[in-house]
Amino acid sequence: QVQLVESGGGLVQSGGSLRLSCVASGFTFSNADMTWYRRAPGKERELVADITPTGGTNYADSVKGRFTISRDNAKNTVYLQMTSLKPEDTAVYYCRAYIIAFMRFYWGQGTQVTVSS
Repeated sequence: QVQLVESGGGLVQSGGSLRLSCVASGFTFSNADMTWYRRAPGKERELVADITPTGGTNYADSVKGRFTISRDNAKNTVYLQMTSLKPEDTAVYYCRAYIIAFMRFYWGQGTQVTVSS
């Protein structure tokens, strides 16, 4: 079955960096659109970054220039490199796959990122 497993979250000081990973299984990863979302306490879920099967990327304005999404199709993994972290980046970060062949979305369980001031 489809599985998405995020890792790499944690506690970091303002200005620090983290790299999130999402390992996928159960589908042809190279054909999937992969997206990172986040949900901060008391806020709506927010799209952070997206990467298409051909490597095209899109970012929320709030993270442009600080976050980089990338994928390694050989490892079935999508990454989110986060730099210059701010307290407002504190959230649970989720990985989502859109599998074109299934016309369905799948979500990971999330990983907590906490940025202290």
